[in-house]
Amino acid sequence: FPISVESWDERHAPGAEALLQQIAELRERYDLGGARLAVGVDRIDYTKGLAERFRAVKRFFERYPQYREQFTLVQLGAPSRTHIPRYRNYINELEALADEINWQLQTERWKPIRFLVGHHDGATVHAFMCLAEIGIVSSLHDGMNLVAKEFVAAKADMDGVLILSEFAGAARELSDALIINPYDTEQFADAIRRALE
Repeated sequence: FPISVESWDERHAPGAEALLQQIAELRERYDLGGARLAVGVDRIDYTKGLAERFRAVKRFFERYPQYREQFTLVQLGAPSRTHIPRYRNYINELEALADEINWQLQTERWKPIRFLVGHHDGATVHAFMCLAEIGIVSSLHDGMNLVAKEFVAAKADMDGVLILSEFAGAARELSDALIINPYDTEQFADAIRRALE
């Protein structure tokens, strides 16, 4: 069933000058330079399709090498169920995958993936959503996924593109998104190109 999200104003996210300052600080802290950004915000869970997302980013750069040093995925990953060994191992697997992709593609001043593991406060999530041109929700199975709606809500000027899995319930409502099958790496990579262009 449709469900709404609380507005960022109601959540007391910084606005105007404070937001611009926070965005500048994030760009500097994570060495993002002037790269165009996509953002993912997820619990680190099998259902969220993070490995598929990382592989799609790698394939995107293989197919469209002109975007190297021009584009970066920032993935905010909140650890989940870390008392279960398999979930702890999954975090390590994702970090190793991101490191492998970065090692293959990075240059002295650029990395294709910034995988930021930790619990990020609402203001940080909002700032990254405002900073990014693209929001990515690539769930393999999801009831609704409110992150997709939060990304749209963060775009007060409506200037951004949402790449959204057909397996997220939100895809039924957010039909203007680029709807993808996250298992289809080629389609996913092409959606990133379409979003940038």
